[in-house]
Amino acid sequence: MTNDVVRRFNEHKTGKGCRFTRSFGVKKLLLKEEHPNKRKAMKREIQIKALTKIQKLALIKRTSLWQ
Repeated sequence: MTNDVVRRFNEHKTGKGCRFTRSFGVKKLLLKEEHPNKRKAMKREIQIKALTKIQKLALIKRTSLWQ
C-alpha cells in the first residue's frame, strides 16, 4: 500500500521492500487499485491476501493494467 506507486515499485526492485520481494525479486506490477482513504486500502489489501492463487490470477486478468 502506497500513495506513490513508482517509488514503492522501485524500492522493491532495489531490495528495500518487504522480505518476500527481497528474497524473490520483483519484475512487474500486476495490479493497482485506488481507494479514498488508508483504512479502505488496508481492508482491501487484507481481502486480496486472503484470496486463493486462482482467485488472485482471475482478479489480475479482470483488472489488468495492460488491457
